[in-house]
Amino acid sequence: MARFRRYLVAGLLVWLPLVATYLVLSFSIRLIDRSLLLLPPALRPENLIGFKIPGLGVILTLLLVLLTGLVVANFFGRRIVGAWESLLSRIPLVRTVYGAVKQITASLFADASQSFREVVLVEYPRRGLWMLAFVTGDTPKQFQGVVGKDLINIYVPTTPNPTSGFYIMVPPTDIKRLDVPVEVGLKMILSAGVVNPLDDPEEAEKLAAEIKKKKDSREKNESTT
Repeated sequence: MARFRRYLVAGLLVWLPLVATYLVLSFSIRLIDRSLLLLPPALRPENLIGFKIPGLGVILTLLLVLLTGLVVANFFGRRIVGAWESLLSRIPLVRTVYGAVKQITASLFADASQSFREVVLVEYPRRGLWMLAFVTGDTPKQFQGVVGKDLINIYVPTTPNPTSGFYIMVPPTDIKRLDVPVEVGLKMILSAGVVNPLDDPEEAEKLAAEIKKKKDSREKNESTT
C-alpha cells in the first residue's frame, strides 16, 4: 500500500504541473485571442483564410504593445501620455484605480534594485517567529525623525500569494540579512517552504555563482564611483 501511494504521488507530481500549465496557457491564449475583435470583421483571419488559427491574437497583442512602447518612448509620445494621465487624474474614481494599478505595474516590472533589494529575516508578527521579507527602500526622513531612529522599508509577503502582505518600517538592527537572491526567497514563499533551492547541490552551485557575480559587479560599481 505504501509503495502504491508513493507511485501515485510521483505520478501526480509529474502530471499536475503539466495539466495546470496547459490550462493556464490555454485560458490565457483564448483570452488574448479576443484582441482580434479589434479588427474589422473583413480583416479578421478566420474571414480572410476561412478558418481560425489559435494564437494570432497573442501576436497581435504583442505587436500592439511594442508599437505603444515605441510611440511613448519618444518625446511626443510622453507628452501624449502625460496629457492622457492628466485627464484621467481629474475623474474621481478613475484616478484612484488608474493610479493604484500603474504603481503596482511599475513596481512589478521595475529592476530588482528598484523594487525588492534583498532578502531578510524579521521577527513578525511577534518575537520568536521569523518570516522572510524583502527590503524595498529607505524610510522617509520625516518618519525617521518622528520615531527618533533609523528605519528601512520592508515588505512581508504572505504564502502562497506573495502579492499580498504587509509593509512595515523597522530599524536595520531588527532584521537579519540573508546573502541569497530575491528569486530564492520568492520560490520558498510560493511553495510554503516545500521548495528549498539552497539544499539542492546544483541549485546551490548556481546561486553561489550568481551571488559572486552580483558581488563583483557591486564592488566594481563602488570602485568607479
